Amino acid sequence: MSGNPIRRVALRNLAAHKVRLALTVLSVVLGTAFITGSFVFTDTLQRTFDGIFGDVAQGVDVRVSTEQYGTSGVPIEAVDQVVALPGVERTSPSIGGGIIVLDSEGAAIQTGGAPAEGYAYIPPDRLVGEPETFVAGGPPAESGQIALNESAAERGDLSIGDSTTVLTISQGMVPVTVSGIYELETDTGGYIGALFTEEQASQLFTDGRHIGFLDVAGDGSLSPEQLRDEIAAALPELKVQTGAEVTEETKSQVAEALNFLNYFLLAFGAIALLVGTFIIYNTFSMIVAQRLRELALLRAIGASRKQVGRSVTLEAFVVGLIGSIIGIAAGVALAYGLRAALNAADLGLPSGPLQLSPRTVIVALLVGVVVTMVSAYAPARRATHVPPVAAMREESTATVESLRIRTIIGVLCAIVGAALVVVGAQQVGGGAAATVGIGAFLLILSVLFAAPALSRPVVNALGAVFARPFGAIGRLARTNATRNPRRTAATAFALTLGLMLVSVIGVFGSSAKASVDALVDNGVEADFMLTGPQMFGVPAPAAEAVRGVDGIEEVVPAYGVQAKIDEDFEFGTGAGGPLQEVLDLDMVAGAFEVTGNEILVSQASADDHGWEVGSTVPLTSRDGDTVDTTVAGIFADNQLIGPWVVSQELFEQFTPPNNRSALVVLMNTVDGADPETVRASIEEAVKDYVIVQVLDREQFKGQQAQQIDMLLAILYGLLALAVVIAILGIVNTLALSVVERRREIGMLRAVGMQRAQVRRTIYLESLLIAVFGAVVGVVLGLAFGWAFVRTLADQGLDIISVPWSQVVGMLVASGIIGVLAALWPGQRAAKTPPLEAISDM
Repeated sequence: MSGNPIRRVALRNLAAHKVRLALTVLSVVLGTAFITGSFVFTDTLQRTFDGIFGDVAQGVDVRVSTEQYGTSGVPIEAVDQVVALPGVERTSPSIGGGIIVLDSEGAAIQTGGAPAEGYAYIPPDRLVGEPETFVAGGPPAESGQIALNESAAERGDLSIGDSTTVLTISQGMVPVTVSGIYELETDTGGYIGALFTEEQASQLFTDGRHIGFLDVAGDGSLSPEQLRDEIAAALPELKVQTGAEVTEETKSQVAEALNFLNYFLLAFGAIALLVGTFIIYNTFSMIVAQRLRELALLRAIGASRKQVGRSVTLEAFVVGLIGSIIGIAAGVALAYGLRAALNAADLGLPSGPLQLSPRTVIVALLVGVVVTMVSAYAPARRATHVPPVAAMREESTATVESLRIRTIIGVLCAIVGAALVVVGAQQVGGGAAATVGIGAFLLILSVLFAAPALSRPVVNALGAVFARPFGAIGRLARTNATRNPRRTAATAFALTLGLMLVSVIGVFGSSAKASVDALVDNGVEADFMLTGPQMFGVPAPAAEAVRGVDGIEEVVPAYGVQAKIDEDFEFGTGAGGPLQEVLDLDMVAGAFEVTGNEILVSQASADDHGWEVGSTVPLTSRDGDTVDTTVAGIFADNQLIGPWVVSQELFEQFTPPNNRSALVVLMNTVDGADPETVRASIEEAVKDYVIVQVLDREQFKGQQAQQIDMLLAILYGLLALAVVIAILGIVNTLALSVVERRREIGMLRAVGMQRAQVRRTIYLESLLIAVFGAVVGVVLGLAFGWAFVRTLADQGLDIISVPWSQVVGMLVASGIIGVLAALWPGQRAAKTPPLEAISDM
């Protein structure tokens, strides 16, 4: 036979089975849509951020800044040095810091994830770069005045002449009046930019001796590169870049940040595609099984094995191509929906037109087509090896290959995988997690290979529970579910994979919350706490405001401190008072308190560095200043305070004024004081600091749990796609199974089975398959979750908690999903005409 007839046969076969084609295409669509959506979403963010930061140094010839982020800034003396250099026309200092602006009602203007910053207004005659364009009013002329960008003024319902308050880290609440409103080309995403006078900005955001960075404009006598080299020679301790270098560096940092998001989304896309792959494989396996007579007839009239194989792979190619094209369109819609959802959550993302690059289209097409053709290869190959005469016999469709080899492979993978998971779980750190990961991969492979053999005893056991009450109908459903173990295992595996990942994340979340609860219960002795926004903290004036409250015995701010020990920067704690009064500190040796240049170190840090009480520990700040501290005490490892504790004096020495906020302020009440009365007094003392919350220990635990739940919600939302694909896979398999068993169903109807009984049989079969997949997935997920949490014991996850209510809920939901997935196939089976089905050859 020639190639053209074979091609026509393949295409006509697709057209003749539209429902089967639609279900197969859908599995490709869902996988490729997620990958396309991931690329489109991150490409759009990348292009938008490039547009925003492409002008970050517009008009700037050279920028002078510090090598390290978080330093005090560029010394003011350096400004005079730059001004005196030949080739410099003018300089423009950048002075700014984080703020919170209150709206017309006295509440904080919400920015989502966008920054809110105040900075100095530089007049156009001194400014290096593009000046602000005012749409109303003018720039601040005196202290106490600010100008706001348009979107911030709109969000805060503020107009020219309105009075409001700005909260700063260094000076707390600052009353201001709006002097003007200016526009930004990319004024989106919740960004707040408040312009202060240069004098007031210096008071609020600097120590009086430094500025953030310095922009320089040349007089044209030197190129930007020459001017850069000249300034770098004069200021060797500072970072000197051309404006173009600043722009490229900023773009590179944004791209690096977005890469993580891209990989994160693509990982879930890969999961969805993997689940879809098994559905496609299962679908083509069933399609080939159903068409053995047709393919055998082609062989009998002269088609070669290669031609028959090509006809099946051609169908796979068409399915993959159609599914990928639709998936690309669906992916664009998914990216649009994802951006809309994140904007609705007010995460401060910038807006811009969606970007569909040629790379995205090519990758989606390749992935969709290749995955589909690879999935179809094994069924196609199996079809070509069936002798024509054997395939045309009635019983040939029931012929199954031995499961022995794949079961042996599965058992071996299970033994090695389980050993690696157990070994890895006995250790901590990245290497241990990698060991567990390899073991988990092998166990997943073991399920993939051994699931057909495993399905028979498990489904039979489940059938004894779920199917027995239905008598003969239940026994028939159990027989149908175990008759073709390959199909049952392949159908269930998609759900297994989805629920395995859900279970792993559930164990992580539950263990994280349990560990935090235990940490607070066992380590925090404070009765009340003050907390603030994650990137802002509790301003120093708020901590001072509660010191005079009646009923408060101790007020201890805890600060975050970063310093270099040996060659690495570490985060420790700055103590604004006696920590032992508000925390359960177990001292191994030495004193409880630190003053001046003293330091308390954890037992682990002391062991790692060979420190003991009296040892000298050099600490180096971000500015490069080194202080020799003395070990005053050694405490038992404590996740709450980190590897070391220094005094408030040293914290202030190492931290610029505009960053001196407390992570948390811990408070103890006087013995016998009424907690509710004291709490009311604390709230009254900090009422002006609208971002500061007063929490007791239970509320503090709830706040931490809420942050964990937000992260889990995002992960569950993304994994929901894999579960949806798995459900569609069950629908797909059952629908094709009904077609395959058409004559059998017709015979049952002919001997008296009612339509309701046919539907019930399909429902029970689907329930058994779904619960089988769910049980295997949950067992694997709990095992992997347990092992991975064990490897993170050194990070504070030292309690393993299983969310049993979630586990039971997933198993119950799986049974419900199984029944719902069978509704349409069950209806289709019940409508099978008995005589027509029996006579169907």
